[in-house]
Formats: sequence, structure tokens, C-alpha cells
Amino acid sequence: MSFQAYLDNIEDKTGLTPRQLITQAQEKGFDAPGTKAGVIVDWLKADYDLGRGHAMAIVHVLKNGDKVGGKDAAEGEKLWLEGKASKPA
Repeated sequence: MSFQAYLDNIEDKTGLTPRQLITQAQEKGFDAPGTKAGVIVDWLKADYDLGRGHAMAIVHVLKNGDKVGGKDAAEGEKLWLEGKASKPA
């Protein structure tokens, strides 16, 4: 499963786009330096019943931005965070 498929599956499970979840996490201050992944995972489990793998995908995007893979972000795959319905073909 690709990283993007993980994000699409999160939208199916929660009804929220990855961008909406990232915004909520930022509003809760979870993007602050030093915030442990476990705190975010616990929040996503409690509020959205997301499992660890899906929650860690959100943690990754929150901490590293919208690229994944490659030796650095410039080489990585750009992730679509705005929701499946608006994803370019």
C-alpha cells in the first residue's frame, strides 16, 4: 500500500481529509517541537478510532510535510492532503 493510499484510507475511516486532521493537530499544539508521536496517536485513537499505522501516517505528515520517500523531501512523492474527491487524475 502506498503512503497516499494510507492517507486516502484515513479519509474513508474518519470522514476528514488529511489536511483537516493536520489542522486539528496544529490547533491542539501537536506540531510543537518535542511533541511525542504517542500523544498524537492516542488522540487519533480516542477521537477517530485510528490504528497505530494510520495515526503514524498523520504524525509523519505533521512532522515532515507533504512529501515522502527519496533521500530528501525534494526527491520524494508529493502527497495529496486535500481529500480524494479533489485529487487530480
